[in-house]
Parts: sequence; C-alpha cells; structure tokens
Amino acid sequence: MGIVTKKGDKGQTCIYKGNKVFKDHIRVEACGVLDELNAFLGAAKNFANNTKVKRVIEEIQKSLFVAGAEIATETSSLKKLKKRINEKNVRNIEKYILELEKKNTIRGKCFCVPGKNIASSFLDICRATVRKAERRTVTLKRKKALKNDYLLVYLNRLSDLLYLLARFYDTKAVRGKRVAEGRYR
Repeated sequence: MGIVTKKGDKGQTCIYKGNKVFKDHIRVEACGVLDELNAFLGAAKNFANNTKVKRVIEEIQKSLFVAGAEIATETSSLKKLKKRINEKNVRNIEKYILELEKKNTIRGKCFCVPGKNIASSFLDICRATVRKAERRTVTLKRKKALKNDYLLVYLNRLSDLLYLLARFYDTKAVRGKRVAEGRYR
C-alpha cells in the first residue's frame, strides 16, 4: 500500500477506531503537537552526548506514541487500546526529575534565555512544544473527550523534566565541561 491514499484531500481524516473528522479537529491538533514534540525530541536526542539522556528521551518518545493513540481514540473505543498512559509513566518521569534536581546546580524554577548550546536549545523547544500539547489536551478534557487524568499529569511532568534537562546542558556549557556518558553529572 502506498502512502498516497487520495482520501484526505478534502480536509478530513479518520481518527483511531472512530469517525472521519476535519483535520483541524482538536484530537487531530493534539496528535499533531505530540508528533511535533516527538520529532523535536529526536533532534534533541541526536545532540545529547549522554547515554542516559538518550535513553530517557527514547522512553519518552515511545510513551508519546501511546499518548497519541489515546488522544486519537474516541472515549467509546478506549477499551480497545492495549496501552494507555498510567501512573507508572508519571512515576518514571518524576523519578528522572528527582535525579536531575539532586544533580542540578540551579535553585528553583526560573526563566532562562534558551540557546547556550544546541542540546539545551532543542530541549527547550521540546519543553515549549509539550506545553502546547498540554494546552490542547486540556481542551479535550474540558470538552469531556478525554477520560484519563494521568495523561494531563504526564504531560505536565514532562515539561518539568525537559526544563531540567535543558538546564542540565546549560550548566555543562557554562562550566565548559563535556557531559559525562552514562549518568547525570
């Protein structure tokens, strides 16, 4: 089967296990933002010179496929999904946040000018993009088209994690040290 279906030319697409919707439907928009985030994470992973960070990003990317499937599925068909974002996904993100908070030299949350190096720049783009995904997901929740509260919590924690990862790379750039392989240092 080729990639060209000739079925979306009128501005509509099919959502998972559901009906045709217009491509500006909030489910399609939210999925599109998650797709953007996944692509930016791929770039960030490419520039991250730390094997643990690369592994964490890859785990996040895989979870985003699960989140996207859930967002693309109408609530009446959710039981057909094999995986959904759950408490374990949230706990994993929180574990990484705690590890970084212990290692990071910044105190508290602050506004930082992005761009100290390419890795932190892409991580900041990812942070901003996940916040956009969170806003689109809140819209779904407010319209009662999203049942899983863990999905919003996951996206919220993910923005915190990406903020800390970007600051991790900023700190290494300021100190002029190479980021150590295999663990946060």
